[in-house]
Amino acid sequence: MRVLIAEDDALLRAGLTMLMTGEGIEVVAAVDNADDALDAFTKNEVDAAVLDVRMPPTFSNEGLKAALDMRQQRPGFPVLVLSAYVEDAYASRLLSDGASGVGYLLKERVGDVGEFVAALQRVVDGGTAMDPEVIAQLVSRRHADDPVQRLTPREREVLGLVAQGMGNVAIAEQLVITEAAVGKHIGNIFSKLDLAPDDTGHRRVLATLAYLRS
Repeated sequence: MRVLIAEDDALLRAGLTMLMTGEGIEVVAAVDNADDALDAFTKNEVDAAVLDVRMPPTFSNEGLKAALDMRQQRPGFPVLVLSAYVEDAYASRLLSDGASGVGYLLKERVGDVGEFVAALQRVVDGGTAMDPEVIAQLVSRRHADDPVQRLTPREREVLGLVAQGMGNVAIAEQLVITEAAVGKHIGNIFSKLDLAPDDTGHRRVLATLAYLRS
């Protein structure tokens, strides 16, 4: 796996580089601003990018804009965005570009090497990796007529774990229920969100989008 890192904090940038290298991931470039990130993206063969949301010069949304630019140039390009805070508006904007191959994690998750690498791998494989705290913020803004309101509390719990990127086995272990029960819940979720069997696209991705979009 060849990864591009864009993070203005020198210590965290070096830490991410060491972490990934130690896990056998090739870091093709590690830069501190969005312009250099886009330049490295254009000049190198990259499988994914890990970007801070806020970078120079304005420290607002440069990383997010760079991530969206990369996905515009290469639709579906895997991006994992990091943030020091829960910024649900940025998460919603990233997801509006399509949920396939996107992740949004709080920087504190980087401390758990296994969790971080697993999230990056899910994104590279075309899945999602959303921080639980970001999901909680997005859910709190749902409207009364939202299709997600049709779901039972347990179904919303299952869909929240799907949104984090968990598979059925992991969800079953997390909730201490059978894998068959998870499959039944997910079938009910698809039905209530009007995701018919002949819908194009990955149904778990569609369900995640329905769940997370503002």
